[in-house]
Amino acid sequence: MYQKILVAMALDHDISQKTLRAAKILCEDGGEITALHVHDAFQGSVVPYVDEEIINAGFVKSESLLKEKLAGVEGVTSKILKGHTARTIIDFAESNGIDCIVMGSHKPGLIDYFLGSTAAWVVRHAKCSVHVHRE
Repeated sequence: MYQKILVAMALDHDISQKTLRAAKILCEDGGEITALHVHDAFQGSVVPYVDEEIINAGFVKSESLLKEKLAGVEGVTSKILKGHTARTIIDFAESNGIDCIVMGSHKPGLIDYFLGSTAAWVVRHAKCSVHVHRE
């Protein structure tokens, strides 16, 4: 079905194995799957109050967790970027010719109706297909 699939990895949720499985089903023979985790950047007003070592340690921990989640999963390339989660997913998809984004979503709560979830933002703004897996 799809040649280039991006799996948005939320390292703090237990849905990664299911979204990776869905990506493998959706991927054509010879296609590419990229697992992307976006390490959320601190807002500019907070950065002066947070030690650089703490910020770097968080990024290193995210890299480690991504490797753990992908251990034993063949045919998937991993990538970790810093930035605003939804915007970074969209930008990566557009600049890398992704034709399908696979991501998980939680049941929306009240705050999601006012601010919107990452998955909802990606669905509204992506120029490619988006497959959302909900528990």
